[in-house]
Amino acid sequence: MTARTSLPRRAAAELIGTTGLLVVVIGSGLKAAELSADTGVALIANSFVSAIGLGLIITLFGPLSGAHLNPVVTLTSWWTRRTGGEGVGGREVPVYVAAQTAGAIGGAVLAEAMFGRTPGAFATQVLDGGHLLVGEVIATAGLVLVIQGLGRIGRARLIPVAVAAYIAAAIWFTSSGSFANPAGTIGRSFSDSFTGIAPGSLPGFVAAQLFGGIVGLALAAFLYGSGAKGREAAPGPGAPAVPAPLPATGPADGASPDRDAYRTIG
Repeated sequence: MTARTSLPRRAAAELIGTTGLLVVVIGSGLKAAELSADTGVALIANSFVSAIGLGLIITLFGPLSGAHLNPVVTLTSWWTRRTGGEGVGGREVPVYVAAQTAGAIGGAVLAEAMFGRTPGAFATQVLDGGHLLVGEVIATAGLVLVIQGLGRIGRARLIPVAVAAYIAAAIWFTSSGSFANPAGTIGRSFSDSFTGIAPGSLPGFVAAQLFGGIVGLALAAFLYGSGAKGREAAPGPGAPAVPAPLPATGPADGASPDRDAYRTIG
């Protein structure tokens, strides 16, 4: 079902979606650590559940707000609009980012409370070192490239499963564990668990993620062109027509951004 959604409702979708994402990431980490003392086993469980949860959340909230759930995704969407493509407008960016950050913190506190832990305790896991920051740049650049690339070739319907698969893989192939989300990183500083990050490590991680977003945009522009509107790829035999690319913005009448990309293929 296609929704025509006002900015407040889109902000609510971003807040609730990001809350759910952090509950899934932190909650699955806490449960995995509870059931196994083997860090590798716990990480397998955490990455698997996080990917499933992320894909479901994007599918559910995509038709409402685009399911950015991540300030880097919102900022790259805004930049795409500035360069002639489709994306969120300037007045929507701070609303989205505030909703995502509040949702991430709320999700972390909720996950901690759900497992009988003291909500609001800061993480003590220090993540520093240049190699971890390189990992965050790569993780975030890859995420942006997946979203922008699929949108520009007219395959936006694949974004939920592609992003979920990418994050599951990036948790393993990056040195940092692929936080790749400034709001999520801030939220995870409120969980003293193996998925957490000490507040003192936040500036470096957030800076690396923002830089990774720029790298991802540059790669997308280099590979697919500056992309003033996403191009549709020629469909294969019997394939349905492909919708406009993700991310997109709602028009002045309040229609939800990106919603057409999530319509069920008939």
